[in-house]
Amino acid sequence: MENAVNFVLLVARVWVGLVMFVHGWRHVKALQSGPGMANWLESLGLRNGSLQAQVLTWTEVAVGPVLALGLLTPAAYGAAASLMFVAWITNHRDKGFFITSRPTEGYEYVATLGILGIVLGTVGPGRWSLDRALDLSFPFEPNKALLIAAVVGIGGTALYLATFWRPGARDEA
Repeated sequence: MENAVNFVLLVARVWVGLVMFVHGWRHVKALQSGPGMANWLESLGLRNGSLQAQVLTWTEVAVGPVLALGLLTPAAYGAAASLMFVAWITNHRDKGFFITSRPTEGYEYVATLGILGIVLGTVGPGRWSLDRALDLSFPFEPNKALLIAAVVGIGGTALYLATFWRPGARDEA
């Protein structure tokens, strides 16, 4: 049974890490093609769209491999959750639940990844991870891991939005 749990934790980490990385890599391409992404982020009410485009892109690109390798797992999952929670609040919250309600892109996808980020960050990376291989003292006790994942995921979202988001700008754009 222990191998089965380690296997599913590995699969979860690799999958979420891959999703984050590929999504971020797509943003790298968008950054190279001009100010469109920055302008779109500003239309969502985020100040300094060019900075936000860079932060969003490179956070996704960095978090992906870190998650897949199982390094600093509660914080990495918390960062992935924060990215998704920010997307949920700034872009998807008022567009319904289902993502298939295109072109409006509901929040089911980003909400699911965000919530699972906190949950999986609490469970830990499993034995087949860099956290374990490097014998890091990163907390694997579930209460501490939950606290870290939640502070990074939920607290990071709140801090980011308080600092950069001005929702009225969306109406003015």
